[in-house]
Parts: sequence; C-alpha cells; structure tokens
Amino acid sequence: MKQQFDLFGTEEVREPEAKVHAPSTHDARGIVDEIEMVRRLEDTGRYRVLRKLEPRAIADLPRPGFPLRGVIVDTETTGLNARKDEIIEIGIVAFSFDETGNIGDVTGVYGGLRQPSVAIPADIMRLTGITDAMVAGQMIDIDQVRTLIESADLIIAHNAGFDRPFCETFSPVFAPKAWACSVSEIDWSTRGFEGTKLGYLIGQAGYFHDGHRAVDDCFALLEVLAQGGPEQGNTPFAELFAASQRSRVRIFAEHSPFEMKDHLKARGYRWSDGSDGRPKSWWVEVADDMLDEELRYLRAEIYRWPDADPPIKRLTALERFKA
Repeated sequence: MKQQFDLFGTEEVREPEAKVHAPSTHDARGIVDEIEMVRRLEDTGRYRVLRKLEPRAIADLPRPGFPLRGVIVDTETTGLNARKDEIIEIGIVAFSFDETGNIGDVTGVYGGLRQPSVAIPADIMRLTGITDAMVAGQMIDIDQVRTLIESADLIIAHNAGFDRPFCETFSPVFAPKAWACSVSEIDWSTRGFEGTKLGYLIGQAGYFHDGHRAVDDCFALLEVLAQGGPEQGNTPFAELFAASQRSRVRIFAEHSPFEMKDHLKARGYRWSDGSDGRPKSWWVEVADDMLDEELRYLRAEIYRWPDADPPIKRLTALERFKA
C-alpha cells in the first residue's frame, strides 16, 4: 500500500482505504490550525510565510497613558509636481502614542477620493488602480480631514517631501503642523531592511497588503512603524519620533565653482534652481551637530577659502519637507 509523508509531523502515515476530504484548518476536528502550520513551516528554516495585514480597529475608548496624537497621511496624485498636479485620493490614520514613542490605539480613519480638473494620466491609473470613473463627482470631506489633522502632534508620511506640499496646497490645516518622514528619518538598513519602499518594508516585516491605495498604505506603514518593542530595542516609530524632535540645518553652497558640481552631488547635495524661493545653488541638509564638519569640508574642498560663509537655515519638524 502506498504511503505519504505528513508535512507537519515526523511519522509516516498510511493512505486511508476510503476516499475522504482533508479537514479544513478552520474545522475544530482539523489536525493543525493555521498558526501551527505557519510555525512548523517557518521552524524548518526553508519557508517564510507572509501574513495578510489586517487593519487595526478604531478604539472606542483609547487606552490612557498615550496622550499624544500622530497621523499617518498618504496621497495619490495626478503627478509629481504639487504646483500643477492634484490629489485624487487621501488616506489618514490617526493613532495615540506616548512621549517615548510607544504606539497606543488607532483613534480615527478617513479615506476619500477627489475628481481632479484634468483626466487622470494612464500611468497613474495603472499605478494606483484609480480611474476617472471612480473619482467622477467625488470630493474629499474637508471637515473630516480637519478633525483628524487639527489634533495631531505629528504628521507622518512615507516620503514627506512629496506628500507635505500636496497636502498644504490642498488645505492650510496641514501647514502649521510638525511633519516626519518615515523614509529619510529612520535607519532602515541598520534594522535589517533591504530597501525603503513601503512594499519592501511590509514584506520584510512578514506581511502583504493591497498597495497604492491611500488608507491601505497608511495602515501598512503603521504596522511597520510598530515592529519590535522594548525587548528588541526601540521601534521604528520611536526612532522617527526622536528624530523629529531634533533640528536640522540646510546648507546652501551658493556661488560654488561650477567644476565642483560633481563633487557636491557625490556628497549628497541637491540642486535648487531658485524657483521655490531658496538660493539658486547646491544644498544639503545635515544634523545640527554635523554643521561644523560640513562647513569645514566646503571651505577646504569646494571654495578653498577659509572664510567662506555659505548661507544656512535651521529647520525643525515644523518647517521640514515644505515645498
């Protein structure tokens, strides 16, 4: 008689004489439930199982001890330029947290579509799955947005340099708030992640989700930010919150020699054409305690003049990531 190997056990079992249906893993009579199946597969070292990310429920009564309010914001837009392109979807997930960066409960959620003044480009429809038919006649409820944003102590976006200008163009309620960027203000590589795209982060955290829809992406980011705990060191959110409390310095290498542009670019400087009100120059943003070192570099390697005094601007989370 034929024999088969029990994937989740160590003994060989004989095939039954009569044909029967295998019990469902959800059936009380089942040999092993889903959690045990996953555990045994992962214990072999040959499998890695991704779990579907289930959004956290909104708490009816948020737990005490988490007095601060955070908001994760994600936007889908018709393009990359906040001066001419428009928001077509916004997602917001509000949550509580404490002074050390421990996340409490989800306190509010909003997602809304918006019909832009132009047709949605084909590449945006392919990327987001949002079509002209879906947004026809749709408007974002600004009152619900305002309710969630006005109480926020910190707004988080996964690429705040993109989302903040679009949000501020959409409504002034976003402008006076402190913002943090979960791409640039968390050292993901030190935490063992191979990339900073949300899809990479959520996959390496052991989940999968429906990406490129605003509320789904907000919940996905919240789950990644909450990974770990006191026994594993600070969570990514604790690192992000701490980073948002520190000021940064933007240095403008104004009037730097043209032939030094490749050196500046290799060091991480970016070009500003002056159209956004900044000096027309290469610029970089560094931590406050790195200012002296960066000025020494510019004076020695770029200007080659010890008294060079390039313009600087100190930034807090209230000013960072603005257009």
